[in-house]
Amino acid sequence: MDADIIVIGASPAGLMAARNAALKGVNVILIERKEVIGNPTHPANTFFKGMFDRAGETVDPGYVIKNLKGAHIVAPSGAEVVVRSPAYFLDRKKFDEYYAQQVSKAGVDVRTGIEALNVIRSEGVFSLSTNEGILKSKLVIISDGINSRIAGLLGMKPIKYPRDIAWSMEAEVEAPGLGEPDMFEYYVGNHAPGWKSTYSPCRGDRATLGVYVRRHGTDVSSFFDAWVERFKKIKGLNDISFISKSVGGDPIAAIPREIVAEGVMVTGGSAAQSGIGYAMHAGQMCGDVAADAIAKGNVSTTFLSQYRTRWNEEYRNEYYLGRIALETLRKMTDKEIDAMMQVFEGEDLSFIQGNPMAKAMRTGMFMLKKKPSSLLAYRAALRRK
Repeated sequence: MDADIIVIGASPAGLMAARNAALKGVNVILIERKEVIGNPTHPANTFFKGMFDRAGETVDPGYVIKNLKGAHIVAPSGAEVVVRSPAYFLDRKKFDEYYAQQVSKAGVDVRTGIEALNVIRSEGVFSLSTNEGILKSKLVIISDGINSRIAGLLGMKPIKYPRDIAWSMEAEVEAPGLGEPDMFEYYVGNHAPGWKSTYSPCRGDRATLGVYVRRHGTDVSSFFDAWVERFKKIKGLNDISFISKSVGGDPIAAIPREIVAEGVMVTGGSAAQSGIGYAMHAGQMCGDVAADAIAKGNVSTTFLSQYRTRWNEEYRNEYYLGRIALETLRKMTDKEIDAMMQVFEGEDLSFIQGNPMAKAMRTGMFMLKKKPSSLLAYRAALRRK
């Protein structure tokens, strides 16, 4: 054996899985196909503190570019709902470096520039073929991104609705004062079918603009170009300078499916566990269960399913309710979205607390009380194909 556990992919979830397993005394190798850990052009660059709190991680100011006070959710008509909650614009390169250092300190054998090519299990041992030879382990954790090739080679389908991955294009842009506001903005409507377009101020004259679209293929450049022109009109800008562009996928509505098998666990984007903080928490659960499996000498599907059980208890309802909401949003017309958003405009949404089911019930009761027709329109849209 080269290791008890091999983690494939240094995503935030992969890093956490490797760290937590190593902290329990397990021998872990983490391989990453890139020469340097991290993705400085990753489209995800803002997150709410509450999401990070779920992972039990403390935000380090070393990787925070700008502190934000929350978000404006903007309807097609321009009406806004304000969500006040601490948030951050992060330097993704420094963020990844910070957690890569944690992984190394935990004792993980980190190997960059190593690409997983094939994997075979025989007599309880995995043989992982790489561009630099074969590695052997008792257990494999896969975190190599959406459309995981290694999971596919093992016959697994870790994402339930791959068609509903939100494909994105995001750009770092520059214009006078563009990075000064302390709230980021989500714009919903048919200009970004199935999800959103975004504006995230990141200090001074810089910000990022992005678009996330579902069920319109992987090339969303036309939606992005239209969003940039629309944004310029909204903000009264004559021109915007582009610094960099990035593309990617967000499995926010895709739902985890088959995330454990005999000696195999899948985590992070590979398992449709969307969101930086949420993916990190999933990676922690994965690493903890993996280490326990090695300690007990039991890497069966049944034992490893504790990971699935823990994730279900923490997130299953939240993810399914989120999917229902986004699928309904995808089916609604701009006029219907405007009518629904008017219900919440100017309201203090602090009453929407509790677990995901409680939040859904309180939101529904609020809509029914204030404007019954809005809830009926929402239900009608939900039934559409």
